[in-house]
Amino acid sequence: MFTKQTLLAFVSALALGAAKTITEQNPTQAEIDAARATVLPYSPVSNVKGLAFDRFVDIWLENQDYDVVAADKNMANLAQEGILLTNYFAVTHPSEPNYCASAAGDNFGMDNDDFHQIPANVSTIADLFDTKHIAWGEYQEDMPHAGYQGFRYPLSGPNQYVRKHNPLVLFDSVTNDAVRPRQIKNFTSFYDDLEHHRLPQHMFITPNMTNDAHDSNITVAGEWSAKFLSPLLQNEYFSKDTLVLLTFDEVDTYPKPNRVYSILLGGAVPEHLKGTTDDTFYTHYSIIASLSANWGLPSLGRWDCGANLLKQVADKTGYINWEVDTTNAYLNETYPGPLSDSDYSEYSSKWAVPATEGKCSAGHGIAEIVKKTYHGLEPTYDYDSPVPYDSASGINLGIKYHRKQVSSSHVPLSNPRMSWREYQTNNQPEARKRGARYHPVNIEFPFRIYCHHYSLWDG
Repeated sequence: MFTKQTLLAFVSALALGAAKTITEQNPTQAEIDAARATVLPYSPVSNVKGLAFDRFVDIWLENQDYDVVAADKNMANLAQEGILLTNYFAVTHPSEPNYCASAAGDNFGMDNDDFHQIPANVSTIADLFDTKHIAWGEYQEDMPHAGYQGFRYPLSGPNQYVRKHNPLVLFDSVTNDAVRPRQIKNFTSFYDDLEHHRLPQHMFITPNMTNDAHDSNITVAGEWSAKFLSPLLQNEYFSKDTLVLLTFDEVDTYPKPNRVYSILLGGAVPEHLKGTTDDTFYTHYSIIASLSANWGLPSLGRWDCGANLLKQVADKTGYINWEVDTTNAYLNETYPGPLSDSDYSEYSSKWAVPATEGKCSAGHGIAEIVKKTYHGLEPTYDYDSPVPYDSASGINLGIKYHRKQVSSSHVPLSNPRMSWREYQTNNQPEARKRGARYHPVNIEFPFRIYCHHYSLWDG
């Protein structure tokens, strides 16, 4: 028997064929109008309880240096309503590889804002959400219709919607599906879903090229953010048990450290933490890891695997985040890969192989679809690292990180005279094998306190 929800999904799937434009990259206005008249946006709902939040809203603005954003009055006022993340980093330049990374845990060497269609064997957060039937959706301002795959809109004149700021539309595993494209919608659908209580548990929201500061400035983006968020934060349906991340894709000045102004807001932020700061090292990959830990989802086995968790989530799971010395942290380069056109990196035909073993920081192992696809292959990088680095190309080396933890299990009581050489050989094979130099320091045996110190040195 058809339920209302499955019937809607079925009808949406039928609408897909009629809505799909002949020319995906540069559809004609006639094709767009025809699709707009026939497509049915799909708005699934779910209610999977999370450890720290029940809904997550990811809002990305564009290309502003940290200090410039901090000086904006609207952004400063919003920070007083939440938690300011003072060490949140984007992962490279320019824009599109950061959006790609937010969905797949890697940017695959992308160093450009080109039209990309990433092969279907590359998994994304959509695959993770599907393991627990967690409803997700994207809302893109000024996109002409749900599932639109064109490079931009409107087709001429100033940009408003651009594909490069739309994470999941980059992936064939999403766009080739019968229903998933209909979950990528515009702001008309957002307000309709809000009114009818059809918002998903995970949302990615992108303002247009004016409101996100890309083609304007931080004053415009700050005003938009305040106007957009203020009523939502007062809306109980939207805000209850919701965590909102307001962040930026990258900084504007490429030689600078890629530290972006980021605020956590919403009903999931306790009152006593409003107006505070969190100096934990985070990257865009931390969000994937935090979503996985919060809802008991597996990892993509890529840079999300070792990424630090948002503190609210780590406190619930007991995971101990890495402490990262950001003195040499720039995260403004891209290692070689198949999506490079040699703008800032180098082309390589090899697609990075993810990890297929391990618990990862989220604690729930690797997604079955990833293990099945890459079974028996050696991972390309040290995905257990909280810092995305590549020793072969010299990207993001020299960033030191360590972990302090209280435990009685690191040196077994049955063998208290185990040497540190034996310990690091027995317990740190992956880190040593992949080139990270291991230095245990601050050893206090009466309390079993250890500080694991890694430095990402070449060689």
